[in-house]
Amino acid sequence: MILMDDIVREGHPTLRLKAEEVKLPLTDEDKQLAADMLEYLKNSQDPETAEKYGLRPGIGLAANQVNSLKRMFALHLEDENGELLSFVAVNPKIVSHSVEKTYLTAGEGCLSVDRQVHGYVPRYARITAKFFTVDGKEQKLRLKGLPAIAFQHELDHLNGIMFYDRINEENPFAEISDAIPYGEK
Repeated sequence: MILMDDIVREGHPTLRLKAEEVKLPLTDEDKQLAADMLEYLKNSQDPETAEKYGLRPGIGLAANQVNSLKRMFALHLEDENGELLSFVAVNPKIVSHSVEKTYLTAGEGCLSVDRQVHGYVPRYARITAKFFTVDGKEQKLRLKGLPAIAFQHELDHLNGIMFYDRINEENPFAEISDAIPYGEK
């Protein structure tokens, strides 16, 4: 079981490295890592389990964040229709995206960042993503809103990019052209 102590924090070198493609079919070790990452997210969103183990709630977790340089991440969240999206993406890619941008009005957070970082993080409003499932099946998903933002956040981790790298340093709350804010005002 992954605990907060297993999640590396900003400043750790693995967070700035590019993760390696994962060979398919997945090894038992890779399958276990995938299952553990998804289990962390589910546990972190369950108030009793989160309190019992001191877990910070999360909707996404990349392998880099548990000190593993493998191109995979887990997502566990609901889309705007209340549909549960719960999967591990192996060797994920964005194959197309909207011109239109979006950002979370409350800003983004990260399990590897123990401080509030204020500012808007520009993301594509809609993406088409391709990845492999843990079973080696190719999957293609169209995502928008929070799932699209979360997918891009985790994909950045696999490329050694932290969310705050995308915030405008001069003016963190500068208007982002062609962007639709996501979340509460």
